Amino acid sequence: MDDPILSLSGATLSLTGNAGLVQILKGITLDVHRGESVGLVGPSGSGKSSLLMLMGGLERATSGTVTALGQDLSAMSEDQLARLRRHHFGVVFQSFHLLPTMTALENVATPLELAGHRHAHTRAAEELEAVGLADRAGHYPSQLSGGEQQRVALARAAAPRPDIVLADEPTGNLDSANGAAIVDLLFGLQERHGTTLVLVTHAPDLANRCDRMITLHDGRVAPEKARPEAAE
Repeated sequence: MDDPILSLSGATLSLTGNAGLVQILKGITLDVHRGESVGLVGPSGSGKSSLLMLMGGLERATSGTVTALGQDLSAMSEDQLARLRRHHFGVVFQSFHLLPTMTALENVATPLELAGHRHAHTRAAEELEAVGLADRAGHYPSQLSGGEQQRVALARAAAPRPDIVLADEPTGNLDSANGAAIVDLLFGLQERHGTTLVLVTHAPDLANRCDRMITLHDGRVAPEKARPEAAE
């Protein structure tokens, strides 16, 4: 098998809060391979979102190692991490994080422009069409529904053709119909571009669509269980 695109070895994360030092992740060892889809599941507070943040270099491991695309994230500066994410990662949050003063097209084009893409607006328009929002390109976030805003956020994440997409509860703020549409778009992105997909979810249907499910309990990865093959 190819070398993992994401690899964690003995990774821990501790943060200091009002109650003192809190150990959030406790010795996570995990590999994710190129093109794989992985669902991170577990009860609230188990460390799922924190693990996703470690994978994207948005949090630094307190100890252990986190490697992405062969690069040790703990050895990189903030500028180096930002460049790595800009060119290789797409991130989709439960909250859409769109820039309110920019149109849908401009929101999608912005990361492309930052990466020096020569045809940023053309690519952005293509991605909006792919998520069914070609006719909403000139609208601002306040003029879009929640489902439409999440589609824009997904188009923004997909536009740079990232190697890895990290999604944190991407359907959490949506009704069932819009949530199902976002799920289809996420897996469609994976199929079109061979993207590696890691997502945090409480939705069993979404987790079951992944190639693999990783369950967290109290900051630790539970032993993986064999899954029955999906019915044809």
